[in-house]
Amino acid sequence: MSEHNKRIIERYIEAYNLFDIEGMLRLMHEQVLFRNYSNGVMDTETRGMQQFGELAAKSAKMFSSRCQTITNYSAIADQAEVQIDYEAILATDLPNGLKSGDKIQLKGKSVFEIQEGKILVIEDYS
Repeated sequence: MSEHNKRIIERYIEAYNLFDIEGMLRLMHEQVLFRNYSNGVMDTETRGMQQFGELAAKSAKMFSSRCQTITNYSAIADQAEVQIDYEAILATDLPNGLKSGDKIQLKGKSVFEIQEGKILVIEDYS
C-alpha cells in the first residue's frame, strides 16, 4: 500500500473519530460506494457522496463518543484492508435493546479502494 493511500485512510479514521463529517466527505470520490456487513450480512449500502453524508450525519447522532483504532494494514490487489478495533458509547437507545450510555466494543475490518486520490469504496465488516 502506498504511503499516500495509507495517509488518506488515516485521515478518514481521524475525521470519523472526531465526528467531522465534512472532513470525511473531503476524502470521498463523488461516486463513493459504502457497504456495511454485520455477521456476514450486508445491512447498509449507500451510493454517492450525498447518501454517504446523510448516513454519516445520522450515525454520528447515535454516539456520544466513538473510536476506531487501526491495528493492521494489508494490501490486496487494488484494495487496502485495515483491521479495526472499535469502541463507542451510545447516545440513544437502539431497537436491539442497547441503551444510551452503553459501551460497544467490536473487532472488524474495513476494505478501502482509492482512485484518483479519493476513497471510492469502503466496506466495513464486523
